[in-house]
Amino acid sequence: MAFTSDDISINTLIGSGSFVSGDIKINGFIRVDGDVNGKIESSGNIIIGDCAKIKGNINASSIVIGGIVIGDITAPKGIKLLSNSVVIGDIMTRSLQIEENVVFNGHCIALSSEEEYNSSARRYSDQQAIQSKVI
Repeated sequence: MAFTSDDISINTLIGSGSFVSGDIKINGFIRVDGDVNGKIESSGNIIIGDCAKIKGNINASSIVIGGIVIGDITAPKGIKLLSNSVVIGDIMTRSLQIEENVVFNGHCIALSSEEEYNSSARRYSDQQAIQSKVI
């Protein structure tokens, strides 16, 4: 997973010490160093800093995580879990990199084939929709 030169301009920054309660939808690249209690969606890439704490699902093109995420993560291009990051939730991606000392508790779909990934992603989404109706 590599960022292209078009992907390096950060559109939105949630700084250290900041707290956001509610869902966030961004068109572009976002970096989070504070705390977010809500879903984060981005058409671009997301960087979750070392001190960040996210409680909610995250959807983006690609994601680098250094902090704590409690929620499901979807990033078709790739996900990288940096050393000492914590993820409690399911991961769905085509490329997954995990460094040492990472805590990950959840299910993982990581298929490099676009066709297999899309098929598994649809099945997973259908299962999640059924479970949400039952609970």
